[in-house]
Amino acid sequence: MYNHHFGFVELPFSIVPNSRFLYLSQRHKEAIYHLQAGLGDGGGFAMLTGEVGTGKTTVSKAMVQALDNSTQIGSILNPTFSSLELLQAICDEFSLPYPESASIKLLTDTIKQFLLESYRSGKQTLVIIDEAQHLSAEVLEQLRLLTNLETEQRKLLKVLLIGQPELQQKLQMPQLRQLAQRITGRYHLLPLDSSETAKYIQFRLQLAGGNSELFSNKSLKLIAEATQGIPRLINLVCDAALKRAYQLGEAQPSVNTVTHACDEVMSFQPAFAKARGIVVPKRSNKGRYLVSATLGVLLAGLSWHYSSALFDSHIQAQLESQFPPKANIVEQREIFPVEVGQLLSSPSSLAKGLTELYYAWGYRASVVDKMCLESDEAQFSCERRSGDFNQLLEQNLPVVLTLTYQNKTRYAVLYRATPERVQLLIDSQRVEFERRWLEQIWHGEYHLIWQRLWPNTLKPGMVGGQIASLDSALSKVLELPLEHNDMYGDSLKQKVSLFQRWQGLSIDGIAGQRTLQRLELLAQSDSAPHLSVLEGI
Repeated sequence: MYNHHFGFVELPFSIVPNSRFLYLSQRHKEAIYHLQAGLGDGGGFAMLTGEVGTGKTTVSKAMVQALDNSTQIGSILNPTFSSLELLQAICDEFSLPYPESASIKLLTDTIKQFLLESYRSGKQTLVIIDEAQHLSAEVLEQLRLLTNLETEQRKLLKVLLIGQPELQQKLQMPQLRQLAQRITGRYHLLPLDSSETAKYIQFRLQLAGGNSELFSNKSLKLIAEATQGIPRLINLVCDAALKRAYQLGEAQPSVNTVTHACDEVMSFQPAFAKARGIVVPKRSNKGRYLVSATLGVLLAGLSWHYSSALFDSHIQAQLESQFPPKANIVEQREIFPVEVGQLLSSPSSLAKGLTELYYAWGYRASVVDKMCLESDEAQFSCERRSGDFNQLLEQNLPVVLTLTYQNKTRYAVLYRATPERVQLLIDSQRVEFERRWLEQIWHGEYHLIWQRLWPNTLKPGMVGGQIASLDSALSKVLELPLEHNDMYGDSLKQKVSLFQRWQGLSIDGIAGQRTLQRLELLAQSDSAPHLSVLEGI
């Protein structure tokens, strides 16, 4: 309808999956990395979870496209069936014959024989199950039993479970503990942040043959805020905005048009609003519903956003007991953001926090990594530090914060930050709120990791690639000419001394541990995660 008006060769925001419009954000790339690692030779199960519309199917398709011909894939898209029907579905996917009256044992034997023959012919078998949150505990256990067939090196059947967050909860059931222990790769896909949302929209506009700058920066921020970074909702809002702009004869969607599109689309997303704790007060029986109405005003006034949370009846009752119905309720003491408190109420550990921090780097943490121990073989350095918020902003790298909530120690990843707002990762859930609330629960301690660039001390007289990269990094941070030399001579020694003086270190011209650590922090590559991505929201 509007293609010719805006110069598109095809619809840029169709919600029908199209491999041409495959956009891989940093989160999608991280997800693919962790799933591939989890489905390596030794693993049998991997799990990808995320809210509706966050791009789980996109991730699975991208991962499948990266596989070679040695992997045969069966996809099950609507797994609302029994154990018998699951086995029949797997047989159907790989064209394995079976009689109509086949028992579970006969189907299992048929599948196992197929897996053995595939292994002998050099084939790996992968079953992908979408909407896996609908699988019953009995069916999940049947899947686990299927993966018991293995060689000394690897499982003969690999399974990728894709589902909504309820899948994580289901795997915490006692009868599924054996299956949960077998999941060697798992990733919870978060929505796009404001910067990624803008890139996503611009990517699709350009790919459709249009102007990538069709939406103004203000409009992009409005869309990011309204949709909370859910790609499917972004598509719906952008499509509605383009339709309205076309009808009004606008050369590009105005801010008013985009605002109207956001209201139009999001008003039909009650589940989306509920999942984010948006309270809509009732307009009748004022005395009876005063508490819920005033809570809605308070929550709206706090202006903090979060990715996936539900107000359960217990939390709602706690809030209502703290705020009795009074006419001046809005003037009472402000409350700590409810969703943050809800997540911090659950026990956490430094090891889990560090695991999530390494995930942000696209790296799967080892046992040593999770303990924050130094190792000559480690790719990262890890250090416990104390400082203030400005120091974190200056370092511009995510960290694990040591928090105190309700007199208990908790850990969370500071994932994004500006002087006014922060985003935390708590138990794989992302929450965003005003920085002032962080000051109530964080008192300066944090754990920092960074990629090691030079594992050993570098001294004058040494030669090689490590020396050349040291000169390159120093020249960049000091804004000095590059020597194009792989020898540690007088010129490089002077640069090291200058850097040490700048950083307040002992000046000896030798690139020792402390000098290299300081330089590594300043020389992290563009692919490293940064706090400042949130800037401009």
